Amino acid sequence: MTTVNKHLLKDLSLKTKQITKEALEEGKLIEGDTLNVLKKIDDDVVNVGVTSPPYNKQEKQKGWLVKNVVYDIYKDAVPEPEYQQHQVDVLNEIYRVTAPGGSFFYNHKIRWDRGNMYHPMDWLRKTEWTVKQEIIWDRVIAANIRGWRFWQVEERIYWLYKPIGNYLIGKELKSSDAKLTSIWRGVPEDGRKNPHPAPFPLWLPARVIISILGTETQGVVLDPYIGSGTTAVAAKLLGHKHIGIDRSETYLEMTCDRLDNAPSEMSKIQEELALHNVETTAQERRIQGKNMGKYRPTDDKKDDRQGTLFEGANDNELSE
Repeated sequence: MTTVNKHLLKDLSLKTKQITKEALEEGKLIEGDTLNVLKKIDDDVVNVGVTSPPYNKQEKQKGWLVKNVVYDIYKDAVPEPEYQQHQVDVLNEIYRVTAPGGSFFYNHKIRWDRGNMYHPMDWLRKTEWTVKQEIIWDRVIAANIRGWRFWQVEERIYWLYKPIGNYLIGKELKSSDAKLTSIWRGVPEDGRKNPHPAPFPLWLPARVIISILGTETQGVVLDPYIGSGTTAVAAKLLGHKHIGIDRSETYLEMTCDRLDNAPSEMSKIQEELALHNVETTAQERRIQGKNMGKYRPTDDKKDDRQGTLFEGANDNELSE
């Protein structure tokens, strides 16, 4: 049986909070409006999410990879206040369906229109989420090379956190994940090779899933704007369940095809997994008298050759 027949659901056929963790099986793809579909998901189902919503570019922004950003059936051109309020509503629904201690990684960018700057924090501060970190995605290439400003080669990824009680800090990352820093460098997928106008590179959701969930215990990964299915593919290859939502039947069929052929993309996952590694443990470096990632005065009697700051870090043994 194909993935389409096994996992594709229609929004109109679902009742409120019908999607439970037990009903997910390997995962579900749901065709419908994002906000409406989220209301069909039970509380506290999701462990981690990652997405990039439409940016409200008014369907006129051009760049190197695509002529302009035009989706299959969604019109990415609404009044900015309406757009921002809708994003707040969507993010608050995602907060509800996320389990306490869960995270959501929200990719967006700073935009300008007629000299006015729109920053994602303008609406993120209005949501229920705790903003844990702002990550810079250095995409290397500029979407627009006009000289009104320095070329914008970055986008932002906001790590949003749902606290357990009043503990806003949450669980510490393993050093093998944290060492990848808050600047992620990598080019986007080529829009000329993917029918979706703004596809994720596979390493990006894979990095999120590996860092937050790992690969040993199965969790649930949400992408409420699933597009061409990159997040679902990453979740499947890393051993997790997925929930993907999109209005477009075309994009969901594309996602189904990718899920059916997911093993062909495993090499990219393995490349990302290889980055989440340390050569020696902190205990081994302590025994060898090597750098532990903290400042020490120079001692001429000791070998002053030191590795990189993160070379010996392991798990949670570097304290904040």
